[in-house]
Amino acid sequence: MKLKVAIRELHRSERKLARALDVVSERHRTDQDIAHLAHDLAGWSKSHLAQLADHGRHYGLRLSAEPRTRALSGAIQSRLSALLRRRPEPGLLLLADLRHIHRLAAGVSLDWELLGQAAQAAKDHELLDLTSRCHPETLRQMRWANAMLKELSPQILTS
Repeated sequence: MKLKVAIRELHRSERKLARALDVVSERHRTDQDIAHLAHDLAGWSKSHLAQLADHGRHYGLRLSAEPRTRALSGAIQSRLSALLRRRPEPGLLLLADLRHIHRLAAGVSLDWELLGQAAQAAKDHELLDLTSRCHPETLRQMRWANAMLKELSPQILTS
């Protein structure tokens, strides 16, 4: 069944989004608002991963409920954050990171939409409930990145 492919792809995409949010949280640690929100939003994706792994078992999938999402270089990212804060470019790096988050979240959102449509066609009510719970959070992740880009870009790009 092709639903297995869709679930596996969504799991992979959510893992990438969780990892990117964790990286942003570490890299921009000196900006408390960004760091804390990115950390919280990564938690949503991690919850989605666990729920997808649980439901994937119904389709014979063995997906990790807690895949590694932390940056390989957490200590380096923290140190880099402190060093970059003293340079004029951290804003550009933040914009690049937020753009990356937005693109990843848009892809994850599309994957949730496709999976929801497939769940409806397959009459898998549990999977449809899962998509109904998780997709709105992904949309909020995307809107957060978009709002931060709109808020920060004028000052960063004109300074």
